[in-house]
Amino acid sequence: MLSKYQPHLRRVLHHSVNGCLAPLCSLHHCAVTTVEGIGSVAGKLHPVQERIAKSHGSQCGFCTPGIVMSMYSLLRNNPTPRMADIEEAFQGNLCRCTGYRPILEGYKTFTKVRPHKHTLMFPAPLYNPADFLPLDPTQEIIFPPELMSSQQLRFRGERVLWLQPASLDQLLELKTQYPNAKMVVGNTEVGIEMKFKNLLYPVILAPAYIPELNAIQHTDEGIVFGASCSLTLLGDVLKEAVGKLPSYQTEVFTSIQEQLRWFAGLQIRNVAAVGGNIMTASPISDLNPVFMAAGCKLTLMSKGGGERVVVMDEKFFPGYRRTILTPEEVLLCVLIPYTKKGQYFAAYKQSPRREDDISIVTSGMSVTFAEGSTVVKHLALSYGGMAATTVMAKNTASRLLGKQWGEELLQDACSSLAEEMTLHPSAPGGMVTYRRTLTLSLFYKFYLTVQQKLGAHMEGVRADYISATEIYHQTSPSSVQIFQAVPDGQKEEDVVGRPMMHLSAMKQATGEAVYCDDIPLYENELYLCLITSTKAHARIQSIDTSEAESMPGVVTCVFAKDIPGSNMTGPIIYDETVLAVDTVTCVGHIIGAVVADTQAHAQRAAKAVKITYQELQPVIITIQDAITHQSFFQPVRTIQRGDLDQGFTQADHILEGEMHMGGQEHFYLETNVTVAIPRGEDGEMELFVSTQSATKTQSLVAKALGVPASRVVIRVKRMGGGFGGKESRSTTLSTVVAVAAQKLKRPVRCMLDRDEDMLVTGGRHPFYGRYKVGFMKSGKVVALEVTYYNNAGNSIDLSLSIMERALFHMENSYSIANIRGRGYVCKTHLPSNTAFRGFGGPQGMLIAESWMSDVALSLGLPAEQVRRLNMYMQGERTPYSQILDHITLDRCWDQCLEISSFNQRRAGVETYNRDHRWTKRGLSVVPTKFGISFTALFLNQAGALAHIYTDGSVLLTHGGTEMGQGLHTKMVQVASRTLGIPSSKIHITETSTNTVPNTSPTAASASSDLNGAAVHNACEILLHRLEPYKTKNPKGCWEDWVSTCQSCTVLFLIGWTPDLGYDFETNTGRPFNYFSYGVACSEVEIDCLTGSHKNMHTSIVIDVGNSLNPALDIGQVEGGFMQGVGLYTLEELKYSPEGYLFTRGPGMYKIPAFGDIPTDLTVSLLRDAPNDKAIFSSKAIGEPPLFLAASVFFAIKDAITAARKESGLSGPFRLDSPATPERIRNTCEDRFTKLCPPAEPGTFTPWAVVV
Repeated sequence: MLSKYQPHLRRVLHHSVNGCLAPLCSLHHCAVTTVEGIGSVAGKLHPVQERIAKSHGSQCGFCTPGIVMSMYSLLRNNPTPRMADIEEAFQGNLCRCTGYRPILEGYKTFTKVRPHKHTLMFPAPLYNPADFLPLDPTQEIIFPPELMSSQQLRFRGERVLWLQPASLDQLLELKTQYPNAKMVVGNTEVGIEMKFKNLLYPVILAPAYIPELNAIQHTDEGIVFGASCSLTLLGDVLKEAVGKLPSYQTEVFTSIQEQLRWFAGLQIRNVAAVGGNIMTASPISDLNPVFMAAGCKLTLMSKGGGERVVVMDEKFFPGYRRTILTPEEVLLCVLIPYTKKGQYFAAYKQSPRREDDISIVTSGMSVTFAEGSTVVKHLALSYGGMAATTVMAKNTASRLLGKQWGEELLQDACSSLAEEMTLHPSAPGGMVTYRRTLTLSLFYKFYLTVQQKLGAHMEGVRADYISATEIYHQTSPSSVQIFQAVPDGQKEEDVVGRPMMHLSAMKQATGEAVYCDDIPLYENELYLCLITSTKAHARIQSIDTSEAESMPGVVTCVFAKDIPGSNMTGPIIYDETVLAVDTVTCVGHIIGAVVADTQAHAQRAAKAVKITYQELQPVIITIQDAITHQSFFQPVRTIQRGDLDQGFTQADHILEGEMHMGGQEHFYLETNVTVAIPRGEDGEMELFVSTQSATKTQSLVAKALGVPASRVVIRVKRMGGGFGGKESRSTTLSTVVAVAAQKLKRPVRCMLDRDEDMLVTGGRHPFYGRYKVGFMKSGKVVALEVTYYNNAGNSIDLSLSIMERALFHMENSYSIANIRGRGYVCKTHLPSNTAFRGFGGPQGMLIAESWMSDVALSLGLPAEQVRRLNMYMQGERTPYSQILDHITLDRCWDQCLEISSFNQRRAGVETYNRDHRWTKRGLSVVPTKFGISFTALFLNQAGALAHIYTDGSVLLTHGGTEMGQGLHTKMVQVASRTLGIPSSKIHITETSTNTVPNTSPTAASASSDLNGAAVHNACEILLHRLEPYKTKNPKGCWEDWVSTCQSCTVLFLIGWTPDLGYDFETNTGRPFNYFSYGVACSEVEIDCLTGSHKNMHTSIVIDVGNSLNPALDIGQVEGGFMQGVGLYTLEELKYSPEGYLFTRGPGMYKIPAFGDIPTDLTVSLLRDAPNDKAIFSSKAIGEPPLFLAASVFFAIKDAITAARKESGLSGPFRLDSPATPERIRNTCEDRFTKLCPPAEPGTFTPWAVVV
């Protein structure tokens, strides 16, 4: 949080800001408060820290300090916020673990809104708000008075001169002296250019404190804002004006306010300046189209030329990222005019995600009518995202002058816009058809809005069209969590089954939790930066490091020749290189590394390494490319049961279809990081790594170093998220860092930047499925043939196992007598894709639900009826011949329909859709059956090491790693129950290869089952050893018994379920120990004109057996579900046809945000469903919930079906995943989409391809 005295406001303002974008020089005269400064575990937690921890809002904890400080900043300015204020404060925060619900619930206690009492709630709550510390605003840190003055400043860095003038004259003098200097207020654009575009600005001028640039004046024409006014201040002033002035005067102000609601996040708006937004000249600016359509006036000034005023019109931006200002001129202020009587104004923004997202298309629209009529006197239509600059639709506007506002004008406008707002099919940014359609759709919204406001002058808007004019208003979410309380009589100290807080939550909330990169620097430590390929398939001809090695701080470069052991690596098959030798097979292929004294020096030098390539053919990027070139890894897997020919003969109907499902970036908040410390003798090395797979890291590092595994120790304290992404791909970085440390005999560290991590590590596999399904008139499926293709990338990694799991889940929850599935693993020139929560299951099951949806649509039957008809029953066999016992699918289904009030909800959706043309609602209920175990048999084992010390405390170590899922917390609960001692006596420090050896990765949802059994058995052995001492001293206590025992350490390695295993050749065996079942019902509303959707309701019922910890399990359900919402509706990886990844950071790759959670969310853990195959009758929970988000995808498809019906379209249709606004809008075919037909495939090179 930054606190700064504002002289023009005469008060101190507190703002949350993005630390990565705030230049250090800009903090002069600011008070900086970090999360450590407001409270600590050792001292006293601030209520903001305590509430997020106790409400279970911190899982991996890496995002927690940022969320804490956003909330703290809000409370410093407003101690009693509304829920809307809290939601706005979090627009710039992301969390990948929790699903956001517990964070909002915990912080709702700061508002005057009392928690909602729900009749479904069982007596035991997840936490008690009465236990929270009260907020006392009088106890906060004061602003130091010595920071209230400002002065001219000059900072000179290694490459940049920072000048902060204190007056306008000083600024103009400096701009004359340095005409090419960049002016920076918030650094929200320049910071990104310098970081990601490798641009250097040797001189920076910082005019943030100049009074004239911060002044606000109310004039007869409008309100004048100084160019340095922040966007937050802009919004506040306009809001006040809207409240005071007549509504006809404030149409522009209202439109700007609406744009600001969705302009980046609050942290950006707090520092970004209105002048900076104009001067960056972004073609997708949210505000520039509004300023242009409104005819805003800009005052420019220079020392030699004085002052001039220009109108912001189509001439202001002469080219891409250019304005008409001369190099010596500065933008002094902007006049935002009042609107006049008879003038109507609106602004629109469409983006992939509603909050904190860059625009696809933005627009400002203004119409003025001749007095007392509906004849157009003046019209301005401005668009962003339709050219290299913000553009005006001049031809359309002039064509409509003098026309009556009516249907004829609408038709003329749409046909004219379709002609004028054209884009080349290869235009940067892609989505060409969608963007062109949006120009028409947004104008149509404006047309209806104006028609509605004209009121008495013309016929009103049709009742079923009115929703197209409505401005989106978020409804604060509400939620219910249902779980089974512990049995009566369970001892208070027995914490199994209780909603115990994550053991690290408090430390995470105070910033005291230590992650890998928090480890203090070692003496002589160096920093490493990777050198990666810029070509997808090429031969390396030369590598020139001379410039890099001459740069400041550079120590050495590392290449394949420096590897003392083997350069071959891979999690199962050694088909990869640690460092490329002569050929690269993807963009991002690691060729080498630069090692320097600092991160900045290493990164700068890595960019200076010059590599020449000879490009090779073919370049295989997409699954379709792989099919064309028959580029597959072997073997091709098949599962078959029954007689397929007979099944299709028996069927009343046969349909065929296909579907593509995109990949997904893990987006763990903590990127991959390794610190390697050579120990100086016998080739020993210690590595601190953020990895799910300590043993695999150990073996591959040892292999690369040419030493036995016993010389390498891997230590994992905690991860800031993993989700499968740190199971096998984290070893790529660790081996390179270890080789560098070995070469230099010095500690070496590397934490990847987000763009590097996304480039080199791969993600969830894209899948393509073809299916042929035979079914009866009733909807009963009798035959299925499905073929899967996944995009593995340039190495096999875990792709075969992922394809196998997809095949094991090809029928999802449905019993099909005759079935065959075949899976092809595609070898392409992309970075190797890898494990991700669900491990092929979410892909296999989504394609299953796609053909199930097609069956229902083709028969005209309700989808839920067809799904229920085909669902598995107790004792039936799967396609892989495993008999289903203890099946709870039917119970989950029935309870989900009940708690979601499904029948009433369905009736409500049908009524809504009859009454609304341009918004539609959809409803879907989807089941899941997820097999639990590693499909690689040898991985189904774990170990635990337990020490009991003479003071009675217990040190516990096990083979699993903590990445936020609460595994350590659950293991402490298991040990506490087994030993019969309070959990406070048990401690887990870390996971390390020198305590528990040969561990399996923390993956496959099996870690609680495996490690829990190992911990339980280790503790049982210790109890057995203590028995003689208890017998001798029956009246003694725990401390008495252990103080006399000399054998209170045990290492227990456990094998698990010997009858597991499956043979693909004979289709026999038992691949899974048991199944987790769940059902979700979701309701959505789509905007048929823009493709946006909102998640209105979700009810989830899931079988977790007897929950070890309901708070953690519900957290996993909600977090997994929201990750699935991202997978199926939002997250889209975009690659160029040459294999370059465009979406390399949060700017272009969007995960769900706070505003994406369902408005109404109920999660119920199925009662009375013990599981005799896992520890204390529990079940796995990590992966199964993710697929339940498919209920949102198919609810969207249900809504699209209703929209297509309006255009006379019925029957099955293809909807690929994710169901982005682009796909939703393009599938809702109507009069506007027909005016913007797509270009013929093959006639152009697309900007991005579907991989």
